Amino acid sequence: MKRHALALAVACAFTAVVAAQQPAMQPPGNPSKAAGTVLKNKAPVTKEVLKVSLPKSQEADLSNGVHLIVIEDHRAPQVFFQMIVDGAGGYYDPPTIPGLASFTASLMREGTTTKTSEQISEQLDRLAAAVGVSAGLSSPFATVSGNGLTNNLDTVLGLMADVLMNPSFAQAEIDRYKTRTRASFINNRMQPGFLAQERLSKALFGDHPLSRVAPTPAALEALNRDALVEFHKAHYLPDRAVLAVAGDISLDQAKSKAEAAFGAWKKSGASIGAQTAPSTPQRATVSFVARPNSVQTSLRVGTQSIERTNPDYDALTVANRVLGGGPTGRLFEHLREQKGYTYGAYSSFSASRITGSWSASTDVRSEVTDAALTDLLDEIKQMREVAVGDKELADTKKAMIAGFALSLESPNGILQNYVDRYLYKLPADYWDTYPARIETITAADIQRVAQKYWSTDKLQIVAVGDAAKVEPALKKLGAYESYDAEGRPLKTTGSQIQ
Repeated sequence: MKRHALALAVACAFTAVVAAQQPAMQPPGNPSKAAGTVLKNKAPVTKEVLKVSLPKSQEADLSNGVHLIVIEDHRAPQVFFQMIVDGAGGYYDPPTIPGLASFTASLMREGTTTKTSEQISEQLDRLAAAVGVSAGLSSPFATVSGNGLTNNLDTVLGLMADVLMNPSFAQAEIDRYKTRTRASFINNRMQPGFLAQERLSKALFGDHPLSRVAPTPAALEALNRDALVEFHKAHYLPDRAVLAVAGDISLDQAKSKAEAAFGAWKKSGASIGAQTAPSTPQRATVSFVARPNSVQTSLRVGTQSIERTNPDYDALTVANRVLGGGPTGRLFEHLREQKGYTYGAYSSFSASRITGSWSASTDVRSEVTDAALTDLLDEIKQMREVAVGDKELADTKKAMIAGFALSLESPNGILQNYVDRYLYKLPADYWDTYPARIETITAADIQRVAQKYWSTDKLQIVAVGDAAKVEPALKKLGAYESYDAEGRPLKTTGSQIQ
């Protein structure tokens, strides 16, 4: 007991000494400051428009027609690269095997004529490098991408070239891929978000390639080695390919290394079919996908949007950001923060060479489906009918410009800007003038594009959930079509789904 009392006395004495040595606590509103400091109580924010001058890309053409884009950045001994192959994406899938482009891309990485899948992975691991292949289900492009350290870049590019030009499509890998993919198909059908996106894409694009969100089980079962070899031979051509490189490398070095790696990839002179725009939906539709006993409802509201080169692209980008482009958007603020219907509510849109899509989405508790859908549609209506306030618009544009400035910290981010500029034939100063263009967008511009692209007669509405809880919200909107989780139409009798 005496020892404890002594220890307590020593601790109290030490605390008193330390306290005596500390500066006196400043009263609220009068923080400690150095002599001569003037506190303005303002954040360091300027009203001047951000002026940027991006590092200029260096460009050249390889002997086989591949266009080379290089962003030089020697801050780190690393290089990022991507080979974009126009004509090898899912847009060009044969009608009988939708998904063939994605199957091909996935299996290219699973072995070449010189290396097995395991050997490729082991070598990349040893080099602290990466190589991958992807192809969008509705995109015209396939991409072989990767990265590596400067001192072993020749080896990594050699691996990339091997994967690109010499995939073996071994039957054992095809069989394993089919097994893995079958399981993913089953999982997809259990996800309400997937079912909602699938149905919305069908409502927007019908049977056009843009409607694809996943391959079909029938296409997977029809897949064979001959189809993979034929698609690769016909579509992986250097004629319209772009090699984009960023990092610790110069144009001359990149060109020399690329010629060494890809020189055997011969130009074919073959043409690819031009992309065609989808038909415009003739009317607004309401679709329901039955998911019995679901405790949540997945809601999607969407419409076709615009091409990437459309003059309304900037205004629609700002409008989308105001409505639901992040946690500061109106949808998030209303449906989550004010009403507590959901964990999140957002909107997004895509634009490419041909018409893209715009959609707003949220997942809500089943019992608030009616109220949440009503509020979501009302927020879209407000964008059409009421001009955005000055402060909200200014804050939105400021956030967008700041986000753009932050993206320029990454050589890879800058490189992607130049790739987009090349693919979509944008003006040479497109990204240099981006902040100034965003700053010129007015409330009238936002209201105009909202009225033009988000009008009631264009909106396609999709709900996935339990019929008893979802139907009241849909019946208020008029007639609707219903489907099961496999996408098959269901019959309805009154308010009962059969």
